[in-house]
Amino acid sequence: MNYDELLKKVEDHTALFFREHKDTKLFYHNYAHTRNVLDKSKRIADHYQLDDRNFFIVCAAACFHDMGQFIKYGEGHEEKSVELAQAFLTSIGVSKEDITAIEKCILATALPQKPASLNEQIICDADLYNLGTDYFKEQNKVLKREAEAVSGNIIDGLAWRASSISILENHAYHTDYCKLLLNKTKEENLNWLKNRQEEKLNKAQAAALVQNTSTEIQTLPEGTAAVTKPKKIKKKNRPERGIETMFRITSSNSIRISVMADNKAHIMISVNSIIISVVLALIIKNLDENRNLLIPTMILLAVNVTTIIYSVLATRPKIANGVFTKEQLENKSVNLLYFGSFYNMNFQEYDDGIKAMMGDSEFLYGSLTKDIFWQGKVLGRKYRLLRTSYTIFLFGIIASVIAFTVAIILTK
Repeated sequence: MNYDELLKKVEDHTALFFREHKDTKLFYHNYAHTRNVLDKSKRIADHYQLDDRNFFIVCAAACFHDMGQFIKYGEGHEEKSVELAQAFLTSIGVSKEDITAIEKCILATALPQKPASLNEQIICDADLYNLGTDYFKEQNKVLKREAEAVSGNIIDGLAWRASSISILENHAYHTDYCKLLLNKTKEENLNWLKNRQEEKLNKAQAAALVQNTSTEIQTLPEGTAAVTKPKKIKKKNRPERGIETMFRITSSNSIRISVMADNKAHIMISVNSIIISVVLALIIKNLDENRNLLIPTMILLAVNVTTIIYSVLATRPKIANGVFTKEQLENKSVNLLYFGSFYNMNFQEYDDGIKAMMGDSEFLYGSLTKDIFWQGKVLGRKYRLLRTSYTIFLFGIIASVIAFTVAIILTK
């Protein structure tokens, strides 16, 4: 079965469906949302290297998962989405087994999510991907506008935030990919909502207190009444975003500089290899007729070979034994972000180590620090050897040219 062709038909049908079923009240559950869920499903599916069949199942479920909103908005729309999916997929020749798998994926997106398979986990995480992103706040406002438009009622901000907080608190990403990528930002979004909710509640309570006090003042015979203003809630300092940005920029800079060093080394190796080839082909073959060029030729070859040696040493990889111990994990002395620490381990051991690291911010940031430190050490060694290589080549070429010039002048 050609799953690529089937997926193309499903995507075309999805675009056509949303063009033909426009609803001005659905500010959130529209084609843009479906397209976004489809893109995220593909990204996660690619990470897990799903085969063609499972990739199709996940992507088809993403296309159909919210179509039922046009028939029955809100709770229970998944069943309507399943009906629409079943009708179209049957018409294009999708097998009954595949249709059943797609239906399960769609139904798994209903809250509270309880996915049973990897495919279901992927579509569930893709559907609520935005909970762990920076654009969650904006999309949450859009979703509120949609709920108000559909219901015809204005939703109280406190009630909406309480509902959003409940969703975030009870939600959990299912794939390790999304846990690692989105959990941190999701926690920040939850804290922001809680702080915002507490701030609004305090303001509401203060307003009620002022109103009650002003009413009581009228009945007091003498004296004054003081109203204490609620203290503003100080937002917690959250340097995590800045720290993560610092680590990301520093690491990418180190990688970029390392690539530059490798390119410089490759240039030196290539140039000197060409020179050696030319010398061997032209000069060495005719040394009997040009005995005076023997010493300059040997100098040039020595310079070329030495330059190549240092350039190769600059790019020559150094690999560790690829094994870490439980003691190193407990002491947080192993760098699990460097492949040399684990490439000889089995997946379960490495997975246990990564989960332990992700659950301990000190361990995680410590590993990132070690990774950047040792990248710097490697870069220092690379550039030291590379500088030596360039220095030898620079002065060696000058010396060789002078030697060739002297040799030619003396023979005249």
